[in-house]
Amino acid sequence: MNADFTGVADQARALAAGTVSARELAQAALARMEAQRPLGAVLATRAEFTLARADAADARRRAGETAALLGVPVAHKDIFVTRNLPTTAGSRMLDGYLSPFDATVVERLDSAGMVTVAKLNCDEFAMGSGNENSAYGPVRNPWDAARVPGGSSGGSAAAVAAGLVAAATGTDTGGSIRQPASFCGITGIKPTYGVCSRYGMIAFASSLDQAGPLARSAEDCALLLSVMGGFDPRDATSAQRPDQDYHAAMLTPREGASGARPLQGLRIGLPREFFPTALSAVVADTVRSALRELERLGATLVDVSLPRAELSIPVYYLIAPAEASSNLSRFDGVKFGHRTAEGGDLMSLYKKSRAEGFGEEVKRRIMIGTYVLSHGYYDAYYLQAQKLRRMIADDFRACFSSCDLIAGPVAPTVAWALGEQGDDPVAAYLADIFTLPASLAGLPGMSVPAGFAPATAGGTPMPVGLQLIGNYFDEGRLLHAAHALQRATDWHLRHPPQTTPDAAAGGRA
Repeated sequence: MNADFTGVADQARALAAGTVSARELAQAALARMEAQRPLGAVLATRAEFTLARADAADARRRAGETAALLGVPVAHKDIFVTRNLPTTAGSRMLDGYLSPFDATVVERLDSAGMVTVAKLNCDEFAMGSGNENSAYGPVRNPWDAARVPGGSSGGSAAAVAAGLVAAATGTDTGGSIRQPASFCGITGIKPTYGVCSRYGMIAFASSLDQAGPLARSAEDCALLLSVMGGFDPRDATSAQRPDQDYHAAMLTPREGASGARPLQGLRIGLPREFFPTALSAVVADTVRSALRELERLGATLVDVSLPRAELSIPVYYLIAPAEASSNLSRFDGVKFGHRTAEGGDLMSLYKKSRAEGFGEEVKRRIMIGTYVLSHGYYDAYYLQAQKLRRMIADDFRACFSSCDLIAGPVAPTVAWALGEQGDDPVAAYLADIFTLPASLAGLPGMSVPAGFAPATAGGTPMPVGLQLIGNYFDEGRLLHAAHALQRATDWHLRHPPQTTPDAAAGGRA
């Protein structure tokens, strides 16, 4: 079995049929990761641990177990703590850290029999839109190694797109699953806030962070999310709901669906704010082409409005840095994290340890967050941002009175060139304009491959994602729509030319 670009469901079927073993899949994944190391996606592997887990999965199958994910390889964003592989959150602050426990998401996938093969690169403490903020170097986009893969889950998206692994975990605070999935031409879903436990997920912004899967298809994401989600008493923000089978929900016909038109009766809202004049023409054309395909499948497109969507950027970049400032205060060189070798008094130890351990983007957000939480500014900035956050959520509620899902682009452009926004962090912040509203409202959203922007002179056609946003806890409807689109198109089946080490190090794949 050539597993380079096979999906989770394909590998699960092959394992069930006995045409491949978990050990063979794990060995193949480890070999691909070693060959594509210049891509920058992989931070840590441990072959002996991975192969032992694969052998255990094979033994469980021989004993009669039939769990769908048993023996399928998976890799984790390096924001989830793991006992058997180091966890750094892409930061020198945690260089070499080995956790005494696994994050709940890791633990659940492990219990389902998935085989962990690697920890994957990410923007430092998940702060970034291009995966250029990692202390261990940038990740490159497999479609064009001169471009970013998106962030902060860029290592996860690049690993799946490059065929290193069929699925990976990610986290989404303001779009960090959806945007890299779009830039790399794969599928990713951020569930409703509270569906996946945050226990063992290193915190950036606690009221926004949410785990989710990245994979080749909606079906693959549904299989993973069914295991990843569920109530966790160790997480105070975990939603107390019965366990969900998202794969079954994805396959269940929706009310009004009939015959050869699987989306008959589905109303998809198109917010005018998601199609501004500043939107890249090629992105707009590609997204509208995908929307026409949804219409052919039976969906009805309706115009809606999210009047406060444009306020999402200032609201997010007040709330998220404020929470980051609080969460990262524990990394002081005494309780957690890097400790400076220069010593001095306690205050000097704090300052030097944090100055050496944190990167520039993390420092920038800590400073912003500390400022907005300071005396005299809390009411003027942070409190007002929280009020606007509630109004943004109210706008979504109004939209869902006239539609079932909301659709639009994931990002205003395709992936930009490495280094292009290095001197202008605000430009990277603006790239989140379409993903931030759903994050602030706590709604589920996903990116589905929608086609490709035409290549510029001498360049490569770049993937474009369609964003679908659902109502609270309506992941089944989201996945159903995405699955129907993917059964009618082949965008999610396309993959980049195999990235060679020379190409990854010096230009386009």
